[in-house]
Parts: sequence; C-alpha cells; structure tokens
Amino acid sequence: MNALQFVDGRLVGSAHETKSIAPADGAVLGTYADADAEQAAEAIAAARRAFEETDWARDRRLRHRVLTELADGVDRHADELITMVARENGKILKDAAFEVNLSAPKFRYYAGLAISHDGRASEVAPGLHLTSAPEPIGVAGIITPWNSPVALLVRSLAPALAAGCTAVLKLAGQTGMVNGLFHQILSEAPSLPAGVVSSLTESGDEVARLLISSPEVDVVSYTGSTRVGRVIMANAAPQLKRLSLELGGKTPMIVFDDAELDAAVPVLTAAVTTFTGQFCMTGSRILVQRGIADRLRDRLVESLSAVRVGPGDDPDSEMGPMIDAANARRVDAIVEEASKYGVALVRGGDPAGRQRVLPPVAGGGRRSAGGHRAARGLRPGRHLRDVRFRGRRGPGGQRDRVRPGRVRLDPRRRSAAQSRAPATGRHGLDQHLGHGHRRVRGGRLQAERDRPAQRSARIGGVPGAQDVRALHRLIPATRDFDGRERAFLVGG
Repeated sequence: MNALQFVDGRLVGSAHETKSIAPADGAVLGTYADADAEQAAEAIAAARRAFEETDWARDRRLRHRVLTELADGVDRHADELITMVARENGKILKDAAFEVNLSAPKFRYYAGLAISHDGRASEVAPGLHLTSAPEPIGVAGIITPWNSPVALLVRSLAPALAAGCTAVLKLAGQTGMVNGLFHQILSEAPSLPAGVVSSLTESGDEVARLLISSPEVDVVSYTGSTRVGRVIMANAAPQLKRLSLELGGKTPMIVFDDAELDAAVPVLTAAVTTFTGQFCMTGSRILVQRGIADRLRDRLVESLSAVRVGPGDDPDSEMGPMIDAANARRVDAIVEEASKYGVALVRGGDPAGRQRVLPPVAGGGRRSAGGHRAARGLRPGRHLRDVRFRGRRGPGGQRDRVRPGRVRLDPRRRSAAQSRAPATGRHGLDQHLGHGHRRVRGGRLQAERDRPAQRSARIGGVPGAQDVRALHRLIPATRDFDGRERAFLVGG
C-alpha cells in the first residue's frame, strides 16, 4: 500500500517515501509519501488562494454540504480506518472503533453549525444597537499527533471548515497509512473546492515549522507535548499569530480509604491501559490514603497482571503495543530508573524488543515519589506509581465522607478551599484540561466527549482547606502549563 498526500484538490506523491511499521510485530504495512517544505509552501499558497478568491468563506450551504460529504466518507471507510488504526497505531479494536465512530458525528455536528450559526444583534440602550457577526480568521495550520489520528484531526478540522477557514494539515508519520485513508476520503468529497483543505504526512518537522513561521497562515492549532508547545509559542510570537494549544499533562488519581475497591480497581486499571496509556487523560499515578493503600496495591497487582497484552487487531487483546520502539525504550528506561525508588510489583516489557509494555506498579519506595520523573514528567507513559497520604478530621473529630464524584464537608471549611481553585461548576472544582469532561461517578469513569470547551476532573464539592493544602503538597507535579492541578477522586 502506498499512501499519498492531498494537496490543492489532488492526491500526489512526494520526493521521499517512508515505511510504516506495525508496532506489534515490526511488519511493514506500506509506504507513505513524506512531505517537505516545498509541498508545504504549495499547500499554504493554495489555501490562501481558496480563502481570498473563492466563495468558500461566504457560502454556508457549500460548507454544510462539504462537511456532510466528509462525514459520509468516514462512514463509508469506517471498517478500513478501524483496522488500520488497530494495526498501525496499536489501539485494540474496540478503542479504534470508538475513535473512528466519534468522527463522522463531529463532521455532521459542525455541518449543522456551519449553516445555522449567526451573530448577535441587540439594543443596548434606547436607539443604540449592537451587532456582532462571526468571520473566519483565514488559513488555519493544524498539527495533530499520532495517538488519536482520526478523532483529533476531525476535532480540529471540522470547526475550522464550518467557520469558513481554509486549512493545511500536518499529520504524524507514525500513522501514515491511516492518514492516507483520510486523504482518500478528502479526494472523494465532490463539493470540496481545490485548496480549501490540503493534508500532508511528515516524519520530520519541516512542514510544521513553515506553518508556524509563514505569514500566510493566520492561526495554528497544535495538539501535543508541552515542550513543543512552548517552542511553537516562541516562534509564533514575532507575528502575534493566534494559537490554540492543547498540551500534555499529568493526571493523578486520588483514592480515599472509604472507596469501594470493587468499583475503583477496574476504573484505575482502565485509566492506565486504555489506548495503551498514550493519551492526555492517562492516569499516571495514584495518591492513596494510608488506611487502604496496602489492600489497593494488592488488588491493582492482581488486576494489572491479568491484562492481556497483544496486537491491536487481535480481538483477545486488552491492551495493545506502544506506538514505536523509541517510545517503548523511553518508558522502559523510566521503569528501570524507578527501581532505585521502589519495587516494581508488576513488570511489563518484551525481551524481544517489541513495544508491549505493561504498566508496573511501584511500592515500598525509599525516597519521595515526587522526586522521581515517573511522578514529575508530563508525557503519557505506562508507568504507574502510588503515593500515600493521611486524611484529615473535621470539627468534632469526624472525617469528611467521600462519595463517588462528590465530597461532603462542613460548610465552614468550604470557603477557604474554594479560594484556592477556580470554581466554574455549581459545586466546586472544574479544572480546565482541554476538550470534553471526565468524571468519576458511581464508581465509573465517564467521558463526556461532546463538550468542546473543556475537559475536567469534576469534584462534586470541595475538600476541607487542610485536605486541600495536604494534597497540594503531594501533587505539585500535576500542574500543567496553565498552573492548574489535575486530579481524579475515587470514593465509596
């Protein structure tokens, strides 16, 4: 199979081709055209021309029709996309299907928005009227990662097209075959004008650099690591280019000693094995109240040991391989280093050097967990660490009860805690993470993925001020680029 680029309305090759390697067994899945700066410049010029010289930005019905055709194309190629995501990305089949099946509805949602979204008009004072009308920014540069190659692409592209922007996509080389299938879908959309969308697969960073530096690109959307996000922000600063950055983070999970382990353990296990842990909401470590720590550790060892690791396209697999050998070696090095701090109770890895890495659970550490980069780092990884803490007692010696998704506490202790965190929900902490919501409710982890503004760990109340201060000392590494903490509560 040879995957092509999609530039200015045509499927085209590139001067260079790169092999796509299956992460489970190292088999060659095919080759993909590997883009360079010259192709990127051609794509940017086509996008600028389409924005300024065609009716795309003003024709709502055309945008609605194109987005609907793209949704139909995803549905038409869904089985191929699911199979290739499982083989090339390594996600197990049910996770690959979950991702692909999210994508067509997103296109359709934004198709409706394209034709229905209007501005506002109001009389702000007698005889004084205020009118606002949304306008497309221009050319959007979209840089997406490999960990959800279909869903994250659609999530950024669909709203840009609905708004009337044109777009140049830079897609990750690790999923070159998946990208090629999407390029085929673009080529099959009969109403899509040439130049409105160009999509390039690249193993390097020439295309990405040009999208950031080119004055012909008005806005850049990037999903990826915090380190690269800082580089993008610095390079975009001279032009005051608009940016949308969704960056990496840490997601510790907090377990209090009244948690129901039968409900909590499956949630914790899924949090570190879903998508092989290679996504922004991966649960990377567990903060455990001392009274339940030993029992939880034993239950997690049993649960993680039972996870069936195998190829993504094997129906019996419960966790697939990591994306490539380099990332497997990186995580393995972190686990080796962690052995200086604690004992690995469940140890994954593959002696043959393939990317099957099962999350270990570390316990009995000799130093502070916060000092080890398994606890500090911001990248997704398959290393899981537990940290223990003591609970606090409220007035009269009664400790706060923790319920799934809700904290009940003395009202006198609420205000001090609320002053430490921005509260956007009716009952308390609603911390910004990116897109969608993730909640622990009734012992189950629920993902609300249709809310476009933010993803949060919602806590139905706020712990007492003393508890908040104690947890802040434990989880300084959970702060992302915006300085806000991320945590999940599991209660009983």
